[in-house]
Amino acid sequence: MPMTQKQVQQYVMRYLEATGCHFIEKSPAHAMVKLSPQADRSLTNRPYYWGYVDQTGVEPETMRIMFIFDPEHKDVPPAPLPGPGVQRIPREEITYGCRKLDQFFEAAKAGGSYVYLFEQPNSDHKKAASSMPYHTWLGLNVKVEFACDMKREEIHSYGISLATGEIAEQFHERLSGRKMSPKLPANVHVAPNAITLNRARTLIEQKLEKKLKTYDTAWAEEARKRLQDEIARIDYFYEEQLKTPEEAKKKEIEEQYANRKKEITWQYEPRIAVSVINCGIFHLPA
Repeated sequence: MPMTQKQVQQYVMRYLEATGCHFIEKSPAHAMVKLSPQADRSLTNRPYYWGYVDQTGVEPETMRIMFIFDPEHKDVPPAPLPGPGVQRIPREEITYGCRKLDQFFEAAKAGGSYVYLFEQPNSDHKKAASSMPYHTWLGLNVKVEFACDMKREEIHSYGISLATGEIAEQFHERLSGRKMSPKLPANVHVAPNAITLNRARTLIEQKLEKKLKTYDTAWAEEARKRLQDEIARIDYFYEEQLKTPEEAKKKEIEEQYANRKKEITWQYEPRIAVSVINCGIFHLPA
């Protein structure tokens, strides 16, 4: 299913925190940040500036940006009126499907496509007499693209316990709010795995495939009908031209005809593409 606006906000905030951005101000509806060098390189499209920084070794000056998740919310400050001495801070409205969110996905995939984390137990557990068992989970954020002459995307988040085989949908929500660290906590042990990573990946693929088979296929049937209509138009257009007696001319027209049909087929043929945005190994209390 498509990400909700709350999930979009959680994803963006996690990325900004993970890349070390400095939060100047934030509310339930927005966040103004001074980007870290890593985030600035990925999100601002300033290759010439960063080329200059890399060549000269000067201290980089990263951008400040206001990310807005609910433009109608009372907590979002109004844009300042332009004038002398007024610093212009870019404002980006982040919604599912927008180009800026795609940049976040691409940046996460390129710079942090894999994580290995442990949930940090509360202070009471650190004083417990016995070691707490943790289960290992494989988490995958997957993009499903439904494409023809139009396109629609969905994000699915799955987690699977390598100890039990349990599969959780909307796994990112299960992780939300938990304190995670790459270090194994004290007084904790990791339970043995019952299934391999390859098996876990296969089980998630089967789960997603089963889910997609329940979807309405009307969009694909309509796309195929549009494809047939376009092919019929091309056939009609080239029918008379292909009757030319000149062999060289006919060969050229046949090539054009074949290429045009190939282009139209690619444009209209319905297809589903699945790709992993990022993944991780998460150790959570059993």
